[in-house]
Amino acid sequence: MVIPYARQSISKQDIDAVSEVLRSDFLTQGPVVPAFEEAVANLVGAKHAIAGNSATSMLHIACLALGVTDGDLVWTSPISFVASANCALYCGAEIDFVDIDSETFNMSPVALAAKLELAQKSNRLPKVIIPVHMCGQSCDMQSIGFLAQQYGIKVIEDASHAIGGSYNSQKIGDCAYSDITIFSFHPVKIITSGEGGMATTQDEDLAHKMRMLRSHGITRDESEFEFGNDGPWYYEQQELGLNYRLTDIAAALGLSQLQRIDSFIHQRNAIATRYNEAFASTQVAAPHIDPSCVSAFHLYIGRCNFKTLKISRVQLFQKMKDSGVLLNLHYIPIYRQPYFARMGFDPKTFPNAERFYEQAFSIPMYADLSETNQNTVISSLLNVLSTQ
Repeated sequence: MVIPYARQSISKQDIDAVSEVLRSDFLTQGPVVPAFEEAVANLVGAKHAIAGNSATSMLHIACLALGVTDGDLVWTSPISFVASANCALYCGAEIDFVDIDSETFNMSPVALAAKLELAQKSNRLPKVIIPVHMCGQSCDMQSIGFLAQQYGIKVIEDASHAIGGSYNSQKIGDCAYSDITIFSFHPVKIITSGEGGMATTQDEDLAHKMRMLRSHGITRDESEFEFGNDGPWYYEQQELGLNYRLTDIAAALGLSQLQRIDSFIHQRNAIATRYNEAFASTQVAAPHIDPSCVSAFHLYIGRCNFKTLKISRVQLFQKMKDSGVLLNLHYIPIYRQPYFARMGFDPKTFPNAERFYEQAFSIPMYADLSETNQNTVISSLLNVLSTQ
């Protein structure tokens, strides 16, 4: 038996929900998508939720809705999946990165403040900042939101890891310090719709723009028509949109999963607590959770100073695999990817991200991870490290 680093949790209720849609009249553009949107909006305390076929798609149309275009600049975290940066490039903008905090792995408000001060002097401020809630823990959004307001910058929270988590006793996604928040429903995330994503916002105009953009820029609302109504068949394409719709099949799975989100978050935090206790006073540095946060714990990232160990990280991965435990690494700094490296980023300008990349590894974390299997993960990891 192999213990994966992550996996989905599918119940009979989930299967029945999907089956019901398959037997219905609507596989897409039916009633389940708006029901899923309403449920997520209610969960996080947002006025509007807009579903799409992936978090990447929703990041893209969030940038478009905020007017990101050719010549603009967008900043995000270097420790994230590439989608956090690609969304700006899709709009023709340029991308740059803000170094992470060494403890939370999230965008550092200190580094952001220093970078903004320099950017203002050179008249090259970003139009949008995209902080990433790494592993499910919220960034220090109060500080980031204050800086964004001070400099007149829009904020998109990339909360792909973080649905169900909290910040300052409020659910992530309420957009208290941002314009838009994005969630992911990929299979290894907190809840899944197979593939899928969701944007939340308190702004009605932004919500309307994103709804238009996810469906070809088309409206069938007569009150919005620019030309005369030719008849009951009539619709208008008013913008150059995309086909980023979520199906009712996927939404049914997501809506069903959402009913177990509190249980998922509780289980993940319990697993994290057991890891923390096991790794106390060992070579493995546990992740730091700020008191203002309840992490969704999409990932559990340990760190080791491999320079002082007699084992490389490559060897660690192989020996853990040999023992039946699969590790992963989240993430390679985006600026190290060949496509981004050609843009001329200097890794030395992101010392915390570089140190993170030298030390980090992700160990199994998912709601259905049994205590027996978790004990295997712990004993295998500590055994491999102690015998070297």
